[in-house]
Amino acid sequence: MFKTIGVLAHVDAGKTTFSEQLLYHTNSIQARGRVDHQDTFLDNHAIERARGITIFAEQGRMQIGNDTYTLIDTPGHVDFSPEMERAIRVMDYAIIIVSAVEGVQGHTETVWQLLRQYHVPTFFFINKIDREGADVKVVMAQLQKECSDDVLLIEEPLRSDYVSSHVAEWLAERDELLLESFLTESLDAPTCLSSLQAMIKEEQAFPCFMGSALKDIGIKEFIAQIPLLTATHYDNELPFEGEVFKIRHDGHQRLTFIKALQGTLHVRDDFSFGEFTEKVTEIRIYNGSRFETVKEVCAGEIFAVKGLSQAQIGDILGSSISPQPFELIPTLQAKVQYDGGQHIKDVLKIFRLLEAEEPTLRVVWHEKFQEIYVHIMGVIQLEVLCEVLANRFSLAIAFGEPKILYMETIRTTVTGYGHFEPLKHYAEVHLLMEPNTRGTGNTFVNACHADDLSVGHQRLIEKHLFEREHHGLLTGYPVTDIRFTLLTGRAHIKHTDGGDFREATFRALRQGLEQAENVLLEPYYRFKLKAPNDFIGRMMTDIQQAAGTFDTPILTEEHVILTGRAPVATFMSYSTSFAAYTNGKGSLSLQFDGYDVCHNADEILAQIGYDKNADTEYTSSSIFCAKGKGYSVPWQEAQEAMHCLR
Repeated sequence: MFKTIGVLAHVDAGKTTFSEQLLYHTNSIQARGRVDHQDTFLDNHAIERARGITIFAEQGRMQIGNDTYTLIDTPGHVDFSPEMERAIRVMDYAIIIVSAVEGVQGHTETVWQLLRQYHVPTFFFINKIDREGADVKVVMAQLQKECSDDVLLIEEPLRSDYVSSHVAEWLAERDELLLESFLTESLDAPTCLSSLQAMIKEEQAFPCFMGSALKDIGIKEFIAQIPLLTATHYDNELPFEGEVFKIRHDGHQRLTFIKALQGTLHVRDDFSFGEFTEKVTEIRIYNGSRFETVKEVCAGEIFAVKGLSQAQIGDILGSSISPQPFELIPTLQAKVQYDGGQHIKDVLKIFRLLEAEEPTLRVVWHEKFQEIYVHIMGVIQLEVLCEVLANRFSLAIAFGEPKILYMETIRTTVTGYGHFEPLKHYAEVHLLMEPNTRGTGNTFVNACHADDLSVGHQRLIEKHLFEREHHGLLTGYPVTDIRFTLLTGRAHIKHTDGGDFREATFRALRQGLEQAENVLLEPYYRFKLKAPNDFIGRMMTDIQQAAGTFDTPILTEEHVILTGRAPVATFMSYSTSFAAYTNGKGSLSLQFDGYDVCHNADEILAQIGYDKNADTEYTSSSIFCAKGKGYSVPWQEAQEAMHCLR
């Protein structure tokens, strides 16, 4: 049986040391490394070892009984959380490491919410119980309050023939059939384990263990219990499907990492990517940086292949299902600063390669100014990018100061009209554009009749709406939260080419924006502040000055807890001043909470100074043809000129 288990935590909770112990005690590695000694097995990149943090999600392979486990060690720093999210999507189970001293921290909550979003059954391991200040009871109370009432502390190890009365009672409280057996003293260990395993799978139970990874306390006991509490069911007889979750490069060769969801994959199997068909030329099973080549892999396995250059992270190979969008997105953008000897277009190619490995970089190329921009999660990511570029590509790159990534939407409902008819070309598109619920993103509805436009052309229009981001009129930043409805359109039997509908669609969208009331959006944080009661006044004042809002304060005898929302722009550097005035006694957690109306829109519009008419790549005019010659019709007059209205 193949099982994939991920290890996740807030930075410095002991996640990598815990993973090292699991691999050692299952004989996957012969010696245990230490983060402070820069010799851990899964942190095998020089940058990770030098910084003492996990940056890249890497996998180890271990055998427990008859089961083969892929263990994925994930980044714990918020700047690299998209890498963690991609790994979460291929996990069968997850283990969250929580420090017995620091307890539930900001990133722990983000991890928990992501695991619930993707419905990954979850265990907890309270680490560092040997440290001064460790308090398992306090941490358990935090877990049950912040995460779930169904967190179950397992102090006595479970065995196939033994389950403690505490666990049996906990299960009986949640199942009437088990309760009856419990009261009659006939509830046996196999029944308890079977019920607990099912509840874990259904996210109704979250077992919690404790120990010390560094001192090797509780690790062997944890390993012994994992087979009793986990089960996977994959079907090798179905056609192959696999999710791409990571892309790396081994020299000049591209490695595509895949989780097999069903079926069996063989060397020389092929996949179609639009016009391209590519064959798998090699299959590798990785354990850290080591690998072995195999001829085939089965459902449930994690592996890498060579030969696929078109597959992108998130793709489901062998399936027509559209990739599920990722939850974590960058809120900052930085300009690439380079004055070396290579041509800027060659530098761009390198950034495109890095973008394949880290899609959230969202590399933006400004042809007019010959400039490169990247999207980032934070400044630590920029530092690591500089090191990667220097080490892998011998490029000395710097970055400008990160700036907030804004977005735009509409407040009113409009119909956008686009027509593209230069000589021997023809396409017309009518789009109803309505405000979507905040955070929904752009969506599409098709209300066009096949008598007006063929199904193929209708699908082309939908494709063009989502094939790239579309600039808003206020700042040139992307538009979001718009519900597009294709009303009608027109093609020409002889003169319509595929690209014609791209032009008509883009012009219809832009013409609709010209009519609408446009709104500037900015990213927001959901924050949680905890500090001694003396600081409540300062905290509330700071939040208000940062254009934030907060819920009713939660007061205890010693502490106050404030939760609420605030713009990223005003709050992203607040941790420094908060730590200073609370003398390090406060805790602050920040989680991305989507986009909302910009608190200082006029000021930002003035700063950006975007001129919609100077953006030649995005035009709202339409092109018509008369007497064998194309001519432009400005957006204000486009509706009356449309052919479908006649």
